[in-house]
Order: sequence, then C-alpha cells, then structure tokens
Amino acid sequence: MRVLIVEDEPNLGRQLRSTLEGAGYAVDLATDGEDGHYLGSTENYDAVILDLGLPEVDGLTVLDRWRKEGRKMPVLVLTARDSWSDKVAGLDAGADDYLAKPFQTEELIARLRALIRRSSGNASSELNAGDIRLDTRSGKVTKGGEPVKLTAQEYKLLSYLMHHKGKVVSRTELIEHIYDQDFDRDSNTIEVFVTRIRKKLGPDVITTIRGLGYSLEEPVS
Repeated sequence: MRVLIVEDEPNLGRQLRSTLEGAGYAVDLATDGEDGHYLGSTENYDAVILDLGLPEVDGLTVLDRWRKEGRKMPVLVLTARDSWSDKVAGLDAGADDYLAKPFQTEELIARLRALIRRSSGNASSELNAGDIRLDTRSGKVTKGGEPVKLTAQEYKLLSYLMHHKGKVVSRTELIEHIYDQDFDRDSNTIEVFVTRIRKKLGPDVITTIRGLGYSLEEPVS
C-alpha cells in the first residue's frame, strides 16, 4: 500500500515516514501544500495523511482541490487546532477522518489501516482467501494456520491483491501502489514477486490474466 504524507514539520514528517515504512507501506513525503497537491493529483495513493497548517497552500484548500478534481483516495487530516469548527471544515472538505496533534503513532496507523480497509470494501483487519490469512495489524501471513515468511515487497504485493480480492489488477497498478516515488520501478520484478509468492503459498493463489494483469480469487471448495 502506498501513502502520501503532507507535513511541513521536518521531524514529524521524517518520523511518520520511517514509522509507516517500518509498517510495510511505500511512502512519499511532501513538505508544503503546493507539492502535496501536485503529488496527490498526479500519483495514485491508497491513503493520504494531510496536515492542515501547511505553507504555500493550506491543507483545506489542497483537500478541496483534490475532491473537485475527482481524487477519491481516503484522507486522514492532522490538525493542531482544537476547535470543533476546524474538524467540521475538514470533514466537509472531503476528509475521511481526523487526528489532533499530539497523537500516538499507533493510533494513526490503526486509523490509516481502517481507512484503507474501508476504501477497498474490507471490514476486518484480517484478510482471507481460502486458508490464507493476512493480518494487517501484525503484518503476519499464514497458510493453513502455519506462518509464511514473505519479504517486504512480497508482502506489499500480496496485501494489495488481498485488499482487492476478486478484481483484476494490472501490473502498472501494482507498480504504482507498492513502490514509492523514488524507487527504481521495474515492471519485470512484479512477475518475480508473483512467482515467489506462488512458491510459498501455492501455484493457484494468484491467477495471471493474460494481457490484463493478476487476480487473487477465493478458492472454490
């Protein structure tokens, strides 16, 4: 899953980026509203963490522009403001959730997971496909109750497919959602990761749809 952080406070921005990367997310960081708006308008993100008090362009304006442009990614607003009217303004501008500073990073990650789950139509933090289980809280994957060790990139790819179970996901979409902006994106590595996942979880776990991409289906019993 790929996340955009728009935060002008350097220490907090770096901390959030490091924490989310450690939790398995691909992360881009913008430090002002102008750059944040550009990235959110031109790149595909599974969620955005948006501070309201930004230089250049304020967070509410950025969010309003995204929604008017038809950008539908879930947005978690960060605010140091205590006024209920600011929270209402953020939600009315198109925010999906808000968190007041200071906050615990564990709560932020939990809210972020919930937003991503809901946007992909999943209610539970545990994603299932047959006897395969992926726990988005712990980052653990099991097959038939037995733990399966995946690399970080393998986990990101499997997680994205499980969040979109039953849908055909193109190679381009996978590249856009499992790599951050600075990563050297090589489409050939997607096939390598798919092959490795099949070896670990079974040859039929991911179906290749020729000319279209990949699909993870619920096994037929």
